[in-house]
Order: sequence, then structure tokens, then C-alpha cells
Amino acid sequence: MFKKILIANRGEIAVRVAKTARTLGVKTVAVYSDADANAPHVRACDEAVHIGPAAAAESYLRADKILNAIKQTGAEAVHPGYGFLSENAEFADALDKAGVVFIGPTAKTIRAMGSKSAAKDLMEAANVPTTPGYQGEDQAIATFKKEAKRIGYPVLLKATAGGGGKGMRMVEREEDLEEALKSAQREAKSAFGDDRFLVEKYVARARHVEVQIFGDGKGNVVHMFERDCSVQRRHQKVIEEAPAPNLPAQTRAKLLQAGVDAGKAVDYRGAGTVEFLYDPASDEVYFMEMNTRLQVEHPVSEMITGLDFVEWQLRIAAGEGLPLTQEDIRETGHAFEARLYAENPDQNFAPSIGTLTTLALPEKTARIDSGVEEGQEITPYYDPMIAKIITHGPDRTSALATMRSALEQTRVAGLETNARFLHALAADPDFMNGDVSTRYIEDHEKALFDRPVIAPRVYAAALLARHFEIRKDCGADPWEALTGFRLNRPHKAVLWIEVEGKPAIATLFRKPDAIDVTIELDASAAARRERAISKKSRKDVEAANPISFSFTGAPEKDGGLRINIDGASFTAFPVAHSDGMRIFIGADFWDVSFPNPLAGIASHHSSEGSLTAPMPGVITQLSAKAGDKVEAGKPLLVMEAMKMEHAIKAPYDGVVKAYKFGVGDQVKDRDLLVEFEESA
Repeated sequence: MFKKILIANRGEIAVRVAKTARTLGVKTVAVYSDADANAPHVRACDEAVHIGPAAAAESYLRADKILNAIKQTGAEAVHPGYGFLSENAEFADALDKAGVVFIGPTAKTIRAMGSKSAAKDLMEAANVPTTPGYQGEDQAIATFKKEAKRIGYPVLLKATAGGGGKGMRMVEREEDLEEALKSAQREAKSAFGDDRFLVEKYVARARHVEVQIFGDGKGNVVHMFERDCSVQRRHQKVIEEAPAPNLPAQTRAKLLQAGVDAGKAVDYRGAGTVEFLYDPASDEVYFMEMNTRLQVEHPVSEMITGLDFVEWQLRIAAGEGLPLTQEDIRETGHAFEARLYAENPDQNFAPSIGTLTTLALPEKTARIDSGVEEGQEITPYYDPMIAKIITHGPDRTSALATMRSALEQTRVAGLETNARFLHALAADPDFMNGDVSTRYIEDHEKALFDRPVIAPRVYAAALLARHFEIRKDCGADPWEALTGFRLNRPHKAVLWIEVEGKPAIATLFRKPDAIDVTIELDASAAARRERAISKKSRKDVEAANPISFSFTGAPEKDGGLRINIDGASFTAFPVAHSDGMRIFIGADFWDVSFPNPLAGIASHHSSEGSLTAPMPGVITQLSAKAGDKVEAGKPLLVMEAMKMEHAIKAPYDGVVKAYKFGVGDQVKDRDLLVEFEESA
């Protein structure tokens, strides 16, 4: 076994590898960029070496800097994690030349599988079933149109060097093919430095299933059963499980054998994943690609086998061979993994950049693999994953119930996350029945994206939290503090309150013997307050009649508020968020603020007609020009951020007044991009 290894990665996978290395008595070396100087993965290792600026191209993707860190520390081997240099054949060659072990497959295997086109040719030769398509060298648009017509629409465009869903487009009509290909090529060139593509038949109701394999590099290959990763957004996985649900026994056997055959075809060494499309209509499986590294979702396979895959990687790389035979590998129970991301599902899952002011994860309920901590910033430089939440149970139903419970205990503030979306997915009846496909999110859009209702309990939780907040800050009775001097007047306070941007007025009456408050939400008064604001803002005002209710409540030791309202009892968790607070009730949350009415409502609303950058990025395309009339939903410009293209669209019918930036310009988060005026 190695005495010291270098982990050429960051975040949760670097922490994960360091943990296993420690149990084996192996010393670890971390590498870090300027942005990661105080990151958890640096502290998780025995040594750490600075390798450059925040941008991955100047740090984690610099093989020369990794090699210098190896020389500096005397590391005997390198674990690449996933992403970055994990599937870079030149890096594997450089390590071999330096006498350092690459904890992964050979450079030859990486090259063979690195091109989706070449891999597909190789699999066809090994009699592994493949998807009908075209993967030739001729990259002319006319050729793609010809081949797509031959295959039959819809088709899927895939970057040959791609991964993680980047550079992938589904095209339903021939007239959309050229523009889709150009956009995908730009994205692929930026992400992988390679804009070559292939085109395949798009299987509409397909499932994404994959086989985890291990090989010793001498022709011996075993599988760790299969995973289902069908539920995806933008072709990137959201939630995974093992084993795959509702898979016929004969199909499963064929799938597992195909995975082993694929590994043997390239004398596979170490951990790898063979990905397939499964078409339930025809009961056929089709090879998609082989990932020559450890996968993000490997924990679900670890949970059902009881094995440590990083330990297997280290032992195989050290020359010990496969620790177990196929007959010795057993499957027990069911497991799920949900990827908790800093992203906004309501804005097409756009990454959310900011500081994790609150991060509470369900460590007692689930296995948590994370590489960030409370107070840390999520930057635009790297993947915005916060954590992987993994649950296991004796069967699928129990494992999924545990996942729902874990997501209800997940609380993040300071930025947006997909936690509520993940819970809606885990609670959706079709998902609970295992009726999944790669179009699951599109087919269940309403159920998954509906926002929770702003009910009286939300106002009760917010106002009770405000009560204790004021009491803590001023050390006096908040009702006295809010009303100031009074003579022969009732204990009364009036608060402006905004929930999810919707304003109302709360009138609070306190009884002398307890915190027992009656709330009158006078929406009509709030509407009057809005009259100086644009008609777009007025649409957001609560339209209901004034409502009244009473509640009592008290703080609990875990930071929650136990509240009784209308005969029902529940616990809310208020935490600081942006300029107000975020109220968590179960898996749902609402953002609340208490604006100062004297400051003017305009300070709490973005200016009408302005469109701002959702994150730092680069303008790649202007889709109109000043003076153009544009319909609602049409693109105004395209920006690239975090290696993905984001279209900024017209919020309503209107006229472009002016662009603030040109193509190629760098923009910061919340920069005003375009002035846009609503049509009369």
C-alpha cells in the first residue's frame, strides 16, 4: 500500500478520498486554489499545496502544477477524483513518466473511451448493444442533417468529448438542428476544448441505467450491480438509486453482462461506470458511454454492497488485484442519493452564488458527503454542489421515506438550493412507484415546481420569529418597543411584512398574560401602499381580503419555534437570509422581510424594465438591438457562466431600450444587462 497520495481535486470527493486513505494509514496531500485556501478538503489532508488562482484552468486543470506538488511532497500516487484531470490521458502519461501511480485506468483506456465516437465503435466490435446514430469524422452541418433524417427525429446531439450533460441538445425538427448544433459546439468548446459531435436516436421514454465495474487491468472484471440515474435536469443527474427499480430480471442480467463485457474489451483497471439507455417499450439496452473514473453517485452502490470503492481503487492501483470475486459480492437493500445544489429550480436550475449563512444537514438520518461548510462562499468557479445526501434501507420504500425525512431536515440559507424540489420529487407518486424516465422532470413539471401556498402559519412563524429577534436585540418587551410611548392605548403594533415579495400589513395585539397574538393581514392597505409602484409590482400584492387568526409559540433548544395555530401544532425554523429571514416548515421555506415603510417601497423591489445578470459570466450573443420590439419569453441575450449558456429572456412584451454590454464583455453578479420597456 502507498505511504502517501496526492488528491488532485477539491470539494466533497477530496474529503471522501482523504477519509478512506486515513483508515488505511495512507498520508494525503491536498491541492488548493486561491478560492479554496480555507476549504474543508484542505484541512482533511495531512499536507496542502497551493496551485494557483481561483479559475480551474489556472489551478486544478494545470497538470504541470500538480506534478510540481507531487515532487514537492514526495507523493507516490495520485487520486484524480472526478472531473478536472480524472479522464485526461496526457496527465496519466505524465504521471507514468514521472514514476507516479495514477489511481485509475491506463492512459490507453482513457483515450479509447474518451471519445464517445471511438468508444461506440469499440463497443460495437465487442458486441455490446449501441444506440443507432452517426459518429463519423465529417462534421459538416449538411452531414448531420442527412444522418439525423436517416435516424429519424427526435435526435440527440452529443459532444464526443463531453460529460455531465454539457454540450448536449435534443432536437425535434430539422429546422432547429443547425442552431442547436452551433450552440452546443460553443458550449463544448468552452467546457472541453473540443467541438466535435455525434448524433443519436433520441429515445423519448428512456431510462438511464449504469453498471459499476472494477477491473484489475489483467482481463478480470467484476460488477457492483446497477444504478438508475434517469431523473435529470439539463441532462445532468438529480437523484440516483441502486438497484434500478422495475427492471425485468432477464434485462438486468443482460445489462450487467454488457457492463462486464465493455470493461473486458479495454482491459479495464480500477473503478469505472458503463452507462446505458434502457427502452422499456422494446426492453432493449443501448451502450452510451464509459466513464473511466469514480462516479459522483458511487455511494448508492457502496451502500447496497457494503464496500468502500475508494479502498478498492487504492488496493488495485497498489497492485493487490481485485479484493473479491463476483460470487463474493452481495447486494443488500436499496439506496438513494440526492444531489443538493446551490441552484434555483425556478430559474431553469441556474447556479446560485453566495455565502452559506446557514447550513444544517441531516447527519443523524443520512450519510452526508460534503466539501463545504457554513460560512463558506459558493463561487462561480466550480460546480455548485453543496452535498450528497445518501439514504439506505431494507427496501426501496423505506430508503425513500428516509430520504424524504432527511430533506425535511435540510436547511440552507444565504442562497438558493434545490432542496424543496428534491423533496417534491421524492414525494411524487410516480417516482415513489419507480415509474421514471429521462423526461421525468418535464412530464411532472406542475407537481415538482409548484410553490407552497403562503398560509397563515407562515405569517405566524415569521411574526413570532420577529418577536424573539427584537426581544433579543433590545432586551425589552417588543410590543412596548414597537409602539413606543402610549397613553390609554391597547398593546398594539403594526408591522409591514413581505413574504416571497408579496406585501401585507400585520396588526398585532398582545394579551397581558401570554404571547397570544391576533393578526390582521390587510392586503387592501398593502395594495394602497403599492400604488406608486409599477403595475407589474401591483400584481404581486396579496389579493385576498383581510384575514385574522391567533397563535401561541415558544422557542425550542434546536433553534426551532413550536407554534400552535388554529388547533394545529408545528415547528418552524427561522434563519437569517439576505435582508430578512427564511422560514422553514418541513421541506418548504418562505423568504420574509420587514421593510421600513418610511424608506419607500421602491427600495424593496427591482426597477421595472431592468434585467440583471444572475451570476458572473461573459456575454456571448445579443439576440436583438436597441429599438427592437420583443415578445415575452424571447431571448434578449445569451451569457456563459459556469461553462453553461444562459439565455436572458424578455419578461413580457416590450421594447429593447439599450444594451449595457457587448459580446465578449465580462459581467458581474446583478450587473444591469439590458434596459427593457414594457409595451403600452
